[in-house]
Amino acid sequence: MTTLPKTMQAVIAREPGDAGVLALAERPVPEPTAGEVLLRVSAAGINRPDIMQRQGIAKPPPGVTDVLGLEVCGEVVACGPGVDRALLGQRLMALVPGGGYAPWCAAPVDHAFVVPAGLSDVDAAALPEGLFTVWHNLFELGRLTMGETLLLHGAAGGIGTLAIQLAHAAGATVLATASDETRFAELRKMGAEKTICWRSTDFVQAVLDHTGGRGADVVLDVVGGDYVRRNLQALAFGGRHVSLSFMQGSAVNVELLTLMQKQLSLHSSTMRPQSHAEKARMARCIARQVLPLLRSGRVRPRIHGTFGLDEAAAAHSALESGKVFGKLVLVPQ
Repeated sequence: MTTLPKTMQAVIAREPGDAGVLALAERPVPEPTAGEVLLRVSAAGINRPDIMQRQGIAKPPPGVTDVLGLEVCGEVVACGPGVDRALLGQRLMALVPGGGYAPWCAAPVDHAFVVPAGLSDVDAAALPEGLFTVWHNLFELGRLTMGETLLLHGAAGGIGTLAIQLAHAAGATVLATASDETRFAELRKMGAEKTICWRSTDFVQAVLDHTGGRGADVVLDVVGGDYVRRNLQALAFGGRHVSLSFMQGSAVNVELLTLMQKQLSLHSSTMRPQSHAEKARMARCIARQVLPLLRSGRVRPRIHGTFGLDEAAAAHSALESGKVFGKLVLVPQ
């Protein structure tokens, strides 16, 4: 029987603000409730929704801890009621409603996966939020299928590098935009057929040129603002526009005539407010469709770097700098 401490040092935001408001604070070690496991956290992924929580834009759902962190990898050290105790000692990666920036974290067992052999703890911790986000937005809302063309913005980020690989594995053509051309060779190795520097190239014209004037079937956008209008110009007839974020602003002007004439559709979602049952449904789909790609090594997260829990502020600052290629991960000491 593992003896656990009553309290732990975990990362919270003392108040809404910049990265400097992050600090270690004493919090109780969670007790797993029905359907949950308690993980000894070996690594925790860092995501932009964490930054939005720190800034006060996105608040934890009612009843959820103020400890940041939405994805973890760790060893099961305790099982809540109704959970098979055969999981004790297993290494799981999990999507969690909060609490990941900590040495221990409670995780819903039906939002978790046994870590495929060959994946390190850091690799595994970098995956759950991206797997759920890409699966739901790209393949369920965007309905991307074999033979179609995807225009992907923010291709060098954690979501982008994963989306390239999954779209390529699904038989789609990927056109990827990014700002740093030194990353283009690696993005093409991941599966991007064409890389576009948005600083120096009109991405709309580049997409139309590459597709013989037809346009992309799906756009996965993290920019918002004026990009939405331009994305619609780059979409093919019947195309689907999926918004994941809005780094240039959430207020956009959309020309309805363009939507109607081209029969375009607009989609968006955020993962955290999804119901427990809906996330469990997605997890079952991911287990069937995506985990085999992880087991075979065909899909891998790109890790930019790791930080200790006491370096969470530096990690957030790094992510906000726009210079991160892939994912950042916290490693409790």
